[in-house]
Amino acid sequence: MKKIGFLSFGHWTPSPQSQTRTASDALLQSVELAVAAEELGADGAYFRVHHFARQLASPFPLLAAVGAKTSRIEIGTAVIDMRYENPLYMAEDAGAADLIAGGRLQLGISRGSPEQVIEGWRYFGYAPQEGESDADMARRHTGVLLEVLLGKGFAQPNPRPMFPNPPGLLRVEPHSEGLRERIWWGAATNATAEWAAKLGMNLQSSTLKFDEGGKPFHIQQAEQIRAFHDAWKAAGHTREPRVSVSRSIFALVDDRDRAYFGGNQSGDHFGYIEADRLAVFGRSYAAEPDVLIDQLKGDEAIAEADTLLLTVPNQLGVDYNAHVIEAILTHVAPGLGWR
Repeated sequence: MKKIGFLSFGHWTPSPQSQTRTASDALLQSVELAVAAEELGADGAYFRVHHFARQLASPFPLLAAVGAKTSRIEIGTAVIDMRYENPLYMAEDAGAADLIAGGRLQLGISRGSPEQVIEGWRYFGYAPQEGESDADMARRHTGVLLEVLLGKGFAQPNPRPMFPNPPGLLRVEPHSEGLRERIWWGAATNATAEWAAKLGMNLQSSTLKFDEGGKPFHIQQAEQIRAFHDAWKAAGHTREPRVSVSRSIFALVDDRDRAYFGGNQSGDHFGYIEADRLAVFGRSYAAEPDVLIDQLKGDEAIAEADTLLLTVPNQLGVDYNAHVIEAILTHVAPGLGWR
């Protein structure tokens, strides 16, 4: 395990039990947690993107703010739903955020998951072309984004511009060199992992995937990662790809941990997030550090990945979430070979 970061969904609710009651709380606390995680030595601060929900939604202002407040930690998403995205506008926003962060952006993108509203991307002005599914549309948007991020000119310049143009066709600005190699695809199947590899994207694999054989989650996920690596090699890419997996892991080191998560350990389960497709959901881990180390050493997918993203209960507040991260980095991660 080379890198460990956190992944926040950025929930907020007006409940008096929540430490994150407004959108402002969720955004500002996300920045604070990223700063705290960097100080603790974590490697990444990642954020989920959900539309029409009381969760983090517009990633680039947040990523830019985190980039301006930190200096070392990787900053990313897991994942941006490409059904909702204008890929050229996204390239501008991503380029600006990456430049502010000094080239630390790690953008996770995907076809997306079931949303809060029916076909929410239509409200954003997007619709599949004739014969396309919404997943096809997401992949089409992705193809445009990947091409634009190469920084090649493609737009015909105005012969009478307001300001002088450089020679040749124009590209989207600002361009951030190297960002194209820091795009990740969130894959829920082996086939989409292989597709991502062929296009030269890194792989993000979540706490669930569509069932492909009935095996335990971590074994299916490890098989997905191996399929990704095989496809990457077959595509002939010269750089080494990266793979992240997400997990809910809590080290029980004090009374707060035991009150929140003691006895909360769960096993894999199978269910439906789409009407016609069975999915397998990975277990949660909550135990004393020595027990966690033994359990996590048996997780085949963690062994196959280079990056582990810890899902955090953001509504418990910045201080407690920093404690959760510190407990894993101090008491568990060294036992898994981290640093």
